[in-house]
Amino acid sequence: MKPVNLPQRFNKKVMTETLKIVVINILLFGAFFELGSLGLYWLKNKQFFYTRQLAKNYKELGIDMEGVRLGDSADSIIERFHPFFGYIQRSGPDFQPGFKMNNYGFLSTYDYPFVKKNKNQVIVAIFGGSVASNLSVFEVQNKVITNKLKELPQFKDKEFIILSFATGGYKQPQQLIILNYFLSLGQKFDIIINVDGFNEVALSSLNNRNNLDVTMPSFQHISPLVNFASHSLTPRAIETMNRIRANKEKLNGEIMNLFTCKFASFYTIQSFYIQSLINNYRQDVIKFERDIKTNTKGKSIVQLNVVPEPLADGVVFDKIAQHWVRSSVLMKRVSEASQIPYFHFLQPNQYYQTKRVFSEAEKKVAFNKETPYADAVKLGYPKLLENVKKLQSNGVQFFSAINILDDIKEPIYIDSCCHYNDLGLKALGNYVGDSLVKVLSQNTEKTGKK
Repeated sequence: MKPVNLPQRFNKKVMTETLKIVVINILLFGAFFELGSLGLYWLKNKQFFYTRQLAKNYKELGIDMEGVRLGDSADSIIERFHPFFGYIQRSGPDFQPGFKMNNYGFLSTYDYPFVKKNKNQVIVAIFGGSVASNLSVFEVQNKVITNKLKELPQFKDKEFIILSFATGGYKQPQQLIILNYFLSLGQKFDIIINVDGFNEVALSSLNNRNNLDVTMPSFQHISPLVNFASHSLTPRAIETMNRIRANKEKLNGEIMNLFTCKFASFYTIQSFYIQSLINNYRQDVIKFERDIKTNTKGKSIVQLNVVPEPLADGVVFDKIAQHWVRSSVLMKRVSEASQIPYFHFLQPNQYYQTKRVFSEAEKKVAFNKETPYADAVKLGYPKLLENVKKLQSNGVQFFSAINILDDIKEPIYIDSCCHYNDLGLKALGNYVGDSLVKVLSQNTEKTGKK
């Protein structure tokens, strides 16, 4: 049979009708997707998207930026060597509105040393690792600790200045060294808070596994610097580092677009894309840490104290705990010599089991079977707690915060390391504030009696 040739007019009609159907379906899909996005935005933010109050920062956008720095595109995850502190963060902008990595690499609103503008100012310094740094930012924004301190007569009308001397990965003796350094510069302190414990056991344990003395700066943080200095970064690590840089460039642009997005559907798509970039960033950071190889064989221009072979668990965690105690006692003595109250807090961590009940959703975020931190915390925290009496017998005002999250049913942990959301930071801030008020009020009563 010969093929039937349809009239040209009929072909055009079919094509036109088909095109109409396609366009109508696209418009309907777009409309339904926009409606769905409006509903999703309402459920999450309790605002109508088109009349929403424009976000002023990343938190208000609902983006979890924990662990991500958005400096210039030439920046990388590599820290900078510091001749006294081991390493610092590169000075420059940070994703936290109003904050920066200051002239000493601390996340703050001020450069250091900070000089009081008047006698009414009270300087509260916070030392420790990333949890302490996050607490410092949260305190500046929410004033949980300082509002409690203002309940005391001596602080009622004071202006509180929060200074962070905490950085991700810092562990003793870095807190001790930093305190002494800034005191030598003439930095004034009125209250000193040290929040630590996790890095001491988790990161010191990693040092030990990699033949690095436990008192050295964190293997994870110092290794890339040593490798750069020794020209021993692996090709795979360099490739991963380049992906991290590319991701940060994309994040900078995409997040800026999200602030001014006109349609709820585009906002939803953009949000998911940004979160995927952040997830890729975090995965690459983990890969980078796995791929680095540290030169500890004496060929590097960087001198590191090494051990011939890793210490056994029973030995290494005793050593870590003893060093933790000595460092805190010395911080107390230095502070006391300058008449500065010193307070030491052991931070809660998900891998040290308490009575807290985790939801299935939070378990997926908070726990990772492959993390090297879990065993370190399970073995190390009991050793720290065994040594609390030594701290107290040396006059250290020590407080264990390991149980402060037990009664909170909502999710707290935002990663499988150690970090909390605002609810967790508020609980920690409340505990710190209440502890300070209790001790300082007792001291005032004793002074009054005398």
